[in-house]
Amino acid sequence: MGANKELSDFRREIGECVKCGACQAHCPVYRETRREGGVARGKIALAGAVLDGSVELDEGVVRDMGLCLMCGSCVHKCPNKVPTHEIVGAMRRELSRRRGLSPLGKGVGTVLGSRVLMRTLSKGSSLLMPLLLKKVPQKSGLRLRFPLAALGDRSLPKIPFRNLFDLFPEYIEGRPDRPVIGFFAGCSLTYLYPRVGAALIRLLMKLGYSIHLPRSQQCCGIPALSSGAGEVVEELAATNSAAFGKYGEEHIVTACASCLGGVGHYYRTMKADYAAFTDKVVDFSVFLVRQGLVEELAAMPRRDRRITVTYHDPCHLKSQGITAEPRALLRALPNVDFVEMEGASLCCGLGGTFSVTHRHESRLIGQRKIPGLLASGAQKVVTACPGCIMQLQDSIDQAGLAMSAVHLLEVIDEALDG
Repeated sequence: MGANKELSDFRREIGECVKCGACQAHCPVYRETRREGGVARGKIALAGAVLDGSVELDEGVVRDMGLCLMCGSCVHKCPNKVPTHEIVGAMRRELSRRRGLSPLGKGVGTVLGSRVLMRTLSKGSSLLMPLLLKKVPQKSGLRLRFPLAALGDRSLPKIPFRNLFDLFPEYIEGRPDRPVIGFFAGCSLTYLYPRVGAALIRLLMKLGYSIHLPRSQQCCGIPALSSGAGEVVEELAATNSAAFGKYGEEHIVTACASCLGGVGHYYRTMKADYAAFTDKVVDFSVFLVRQGLVEELAAMPRRDRRITVTYHDPCHLKSQGITAEPRALLRALPNVDFVEMEGASLCCGLGGTFSVTHRHESRLIGQRKIPGLLASGAQKVVTACPGCIMQLQDSIDQAGLAMSAVHLLEVIDEALDG
C-alpha cells in the first residue's frame, strides 16, 4: 500500500519559502480573514516550527491549518513553487495522528472507504430528500435549507435514485480499431451527477471507444486528504490503481477536476509507485481536444437559438495548466455563445470539507464570483468540476440570480444530441 509523505519529507521545501508575501495577493482565504495564519507563508512558518519542536500542536495550529482550501493558488504564484497545499495536507495528517481525527474526518473516512455504505447512503438520500422538502414551495427560501447541521443553509443537488453504475455495464464494447478507455468517475459523477458521467460515456461510444467503468473504483481521496484521513487516502489509492488494467486501457479519463487532482496528481506525490495507473490519467477536455472534437463541433451548423455561457476555472484544473482546452470546446459549440467573465479563475470556495468546517468563509469566497457572473450576462456558468457546480449554484441561489451552473459535458451532449 502506498504511503503518504510525512511532514519531515517537506523539510527542504519548507526552507525554500523566502517569506516574500506574494501568496497574500492570491490566497482566497487571506482575502477574507486578513490573518497571517490564513496565508501560505504563515502556514509554512508554522509547519517549520512544528518540525523544529518549538510549537506544540494546539488549538491555534488546528485553526490555522484548517484555514486552507488546498487550492494551490499560492503555489502557482510562488517564486520558488513551494507546495503549500501538500505541506498543509501533511500537517493535517500529523494533527490527526497525534490528536485523532475530528468527528467530520471520521465520518468522511468511514463513508468514502466503503462502496456499500456510499451506495446505500446515496439511494437513501434520494428517497428522503423529496419527503423532507415536498411541502415547501419551489421558490421558497426554505428549500435552501437541508436538515443536517453540517451542511448548513446551502443549495443541494437532487440526488438521483439510479447512480452511474446502475445506468451502464462495467464494460462497453466499441469498434475493434479503437483502444479501450477507462473512466474514473469518482463519487460525485457516480452518485450526485450521473447525468454528467452518462454524457461522457455516450460521447465516447459515439467516438467508437470501448469503455471500462470498473465497479471496484472508489473515491479519489480528495475529501479524505482535506480531512487529514491519511490511511483512508492510502487505501483508496491502492484500490483505485488496482481497479484498472484488466482491459489494457490506453487512457483513464476523468470528468471531475477534483478527481484529476487526486488520481492524476496527488497519487504521483505518494511514496508508492502508481505510475502504471497515473501515467494514463487524463482530463476529459484534454482528451477530447486531442481527438479532434473541436474541429468536429466547429464544422456543425450554428443553431439559430443559442444560450450565452461563461466559464469558471476549477482550481484542480487551473493548477495543472488546463485552461485553454475547455474554452476551445466551448467556443466551437454550435448551441452556445461563449463569453469570458471577470474573475473566471477565482476559487469558488468549496475546498473539499472546507465549505463544511468554515461555512462563513466559504460563502464569502463564493460571493466574489457574483460580480463577474452578473457582468457576463450569461444564462449558464459552465465548469468541469461537480464540486464547483454545487458551490457555484449555492452562491448563485444566495444572490438570487437567474442562472444555473452546469458541467461542460452537458452542453457538449446537448449539441451532439441536437
